[in-house]
Amino acid sequence: MKLKDVKPGETVTVKKVLGTGPIRRRIFDMGITPRTQIFVRKVAPLGDPIEVTVRNYELSLRKDEANEIEVE
Repeated sequence: MKLKDVKPGETVTVKKVLGTGPIRRRIFDMGITPRTQIFVRKVAPLGDPIEVTVRNYELSLRKDEANEIEVE
């Protein structure tokens, strides 16, 4: 499952970060690494952006970034 498919209020664990180049690097720089817990706080009406809590801080992700994060 991808992070963009997770419903608000759910907590998931990062399984794998897909993608290459700058997008992958940006995701890692935000602290999203394998085995990290992510709590999905809110999803905008059109699905973009997605507000999450990672490592005790709040973060907004674009739908294309969330599509590169595989979770379980």
